[in-house]
Amino acid sequence: MNIRRLLVANRGEIAVRIISTCRKLGVETVLASSSADRDSPAAKLADRTVVIGPPQATRSYLDHRLVVHAAAATGCDALHPGYGFLSERPDVVRACDEAGIVFVGPRAETIESLGDKLRSRELADAAGAPRIKGSEALTSVFDAQRFAMDVGFPVLLKAASGGGGRGMAVCMSVEEVASAYPRLVTEAKEAFGDGTLFLEAFVETARHVEVQVIGDGAGRAWSLGLRDCSVQRRYQKMIEEAPATLLDDAACEQLAASAVALLASVRYRGVGTVEFLWDPARQTASFMEVNTRIQVEHPVTEAVTGLDLVELQLEVASGDDVAARLHERSSSGVGHAIEFRINAEDATRDFRPSPGRITAWVPPAGAWIRLDSAVEKGSLVTPYYDSMIAKLIVSGVDRADAVRRSIEALSSFRVEGVATNLPLLRAIAGDPEFGANAFHTRWLESDFLPGFAA
Repeated sequence: MNIRRLLVANRGEIAVRIISTCRKLGVETVLASSSADRDSPAAKLADRTVVIGPPQATRSYLDHRLVVHAAAATGCDALHPGYGFLSERPDVVRACDEAGIVFVGPRAETIESLGDKLRSRELADAAGAPRIKGSEALTSVFDAQRFAMDVGFPVLLKAASGGGGRGMAVCMSVEEVASAYPRLVTEAKEAFGDGTLFLEAFVETARHVEVQVIGDGAGRAWSLGLRDCSVQRRYQKMIEEAPATLLDDAACEQLAASAVALLASVRYRGVGTVEFLWDPARQTASFMEVNTRIQVEHPVTEAVTGLDLVELQLEVASGDDVAARLHERSSSGVGHAIEFRINAEDATRDFRPSPGRITAWVPPAGAWIRLDSAVEKGSLVTPYYDSMIAKLIVSGVDRADAVRRSIEALSSFRVEGVATNLPLLRAIAGDPEFGANAFHTRWLESDFLPGFAA
């Protein structure tokens, strides 16, 4: 490991997560923080904190010139972007390269090629990944309607440069395509700087499965297993699991092999996630996209493999050979793990964010529980950022055991001062369909939430 001082260009629980691994490895950390986070748990844990700007993310966490300057000014030889913010910005990688700072993640050209959904589909095709029927880049609303009729309704209209559930709409008719198209073009331009759209056939009862891959940057890549992330609201994941138990061994091996082939073909450097839609009725999968960063849900993979994915990121960024170590360090995992995202929001009031000061924070504890937290008693949850304040990861010998332990852990989790989604998570964990693994990506919104709200 030749990284001696690392700039953490993020906040919240992922900043704490990165700093914790660095402390274990003896790597110094500098936290690039907004003024709103200067007293956060991450700031207390880091060796040094540099305030780079005001609370507004556009003037702090999203200003890559400020962030890279902070890394150079504090003598950092590497920068870890976490997820969100600057993590998938090729201009950040280039700025780091120019400053002689190692970017902990893929090369700029890799992020560009895989971040463009149309280009990534071409690469996935070349690597033999399964793919659903869809269009190329759309040029007009009439073009979109023509392709939609050819593909067959329902269709999913998507931004080519989109991500995080933004720039997407399910359309059931040509009239809905005509209505959604101009709105999504505008949304995609504002969010991603690119209004290009395409469409795909929409699988109404799909599962969202993904393969965690690590590449050494020299053309070798390895699968670290599959996850199931099908409990979602508005395309935002709420609960994630590993492994993806709904798929049989042959299907898991096929998806893992195609994901590895895809990332190896672009000489991928670091950890990345290849996402698929799984159609349980047809027992078929379809490539969706690649996330060129560490994922929010990475702890469930760590739980079932015994690996530290942040440590692996740092080793690859340092040029270390991780091939021999992957097998050696993958023997201490568990059978199944489930992650619940704890958000400061009120699910009974249309998930309205709930900023404020936390007056009581009593999470569950146990050998089979992990808590990745961004807060503590007395912490102020500000209105400036994403509402996620913690992740509860529960492990078990198998899925049934993990579900049972999850119900127990969620029932004892107490938070006061702000509203959270804990009541909703408790209800989901105790629902028979969740326990039976009988849900899909639209289950939460179409089947569960109407009854929960009532």
